[in-house]
Amino acid sequence: MTTHAPVDSAIDSPSNANATAAPAAIHTHFVVDAGVPTRQGPTGVRFDFNYGARVKVDGPGWRVKLIDREAGHVLYDAAVEDALVTSTKRYYVNFRIEVRHQEQLVFEHDFDLRGQNVYFRLPVGTLGDILAWFPYVEAFRLQHRCKVYLSMNPAIWSLFKDAYPELQFVQPEDEAARRSEFYASYYLGIFFPATDRTHQPTDFRVSGLQKTIPHLLGLQPIERRAQIVVEDQARPIAEPYVCIASQASTQCKYWNHPTGWFDVVHYLKEQGYRVLCIDQKHAHGTGNNWNLIPYGAENFTGDLPLQQRANLLQHADFFVGLSSGLSWLAWTLEKPVVMVSGFTHPANEFFTPYRVIDYHACNSCWNDTNIEFDHHDFMWCPRHAGTERQFECTRLITPKQVITAIDRLMHDHHLDPRQIREANRGNVSASPYQERSLKCA
Repeated sequence: MTTHAPVDSAIDSPSNANATAAPAAIHTHFVVDAGVPTRQGPTGVRFDFNYGARVKVDGPGWRVKLIDREAGHVLYDAAVEDALVTSTKRYYVNFRIEVRHQEQLVFEHDFDLRGQNVYFRLPVGTLGDILAWFPYVEAFRLQHRCKVYLSMNPAIWSLFKDAYPELQFVQPEDEAARRSEFYASYYLGIFFPATDRTHQPTDFRVSGLQKTIPHLLGLQPIERRAQIVVEDQARPIAEPYVCIASQASTQCKYWNHPTGWFDVVHYLKEQGYRVLCIDQKHAHGTGNNWNLIPYGAENFTGDLPLQQRANLLQHADFFVGLSSGLSWLAWTLEKPVVMVSGFTHPANEFFTPYRVIDYHACNSCWNDTNIEFDHHDFMWCPRHAGTERQFECTRLITPKQVITAIDRLMHDHHLDPRQIREANRGNVSASPYQERSLKCA
């Protein structure tokens, strides 16, 4: 999950409750140097909506007012001189700007995105977050009829570039050089501490990972699925197969049952499936705590292009994984997903009828508004660390529970590996996977 982790923000403008620096209770390390406002108004006024509503005036005798047009609230109204006035809210607000000089109204502007260049920054290092949030960028473009530019991990952009020809990609390192082009900018993420109301209007622990972004962008908080164009449509493997992913960024996200994955892999193979583990890493952990991919699964781990991952997933019968990026990728490709997660509440991710959680155990600490996630603690378990109950949220999820979800999925989707094997016989093209040796963990 993306985190813009905790420097106090300092804004060069007069003190006011609804503009300038963020409230004292909020200490966020995420600060953007948006430079000089990009739009020129009359009498030397400069303005834009890059990282909030911004108005720059030089000299004495000015008065600046910021208004939320939809709520009718006056957010800021003060006399200033030689100042850059910036709203405290850096997410979407339908602003109105009024500027007076020597008590005469010299400039007024209603926020209007039609035909304007709007910039979005998405995180560079995460897959699931971008897949969850990307569809709202397109929804925003369609609603406001603006021109959208966005930066993100180029490898992940490869999944979207053909599906969204109207969107313009910006290399992350080119953001500063192109800043003067943009009328407005939005920075998509979940911000810590979760009480930060400068960068996000709601607590993501309550709204869930995906729906925090439509709140941030002023859109309806409905579930949306991104579109992906898989470049290689050829089926890479003739036999029926299932993809799994067992690795995670912290231990609480793993399925911590001691034989869980072993039993599920064994069961899937009994049903006639090949089981491909498509994690990036074969092993992951820290100190004395390390996790290997499941014994018996075929090792398809490695730093492979996401287009290859998408091709594999597209032809898999279904996916079994955790609250992780590969689960989001499988769901985006409209594959049935069995998700095993206890540290998050089911409302945190996309809906799948094959979500597995054990409510008899401690659960949903990620979505507990009394708890703040510690990014630096790989063994984070906020309620039971160091006790025999540590990680019980997934340790007590049994193989039977997951196998039952798999059985329901196979029944619902009329999956029979024997029929699939016969249908696919001879229906496979050369692929980079054909040369891989079938290794087991």
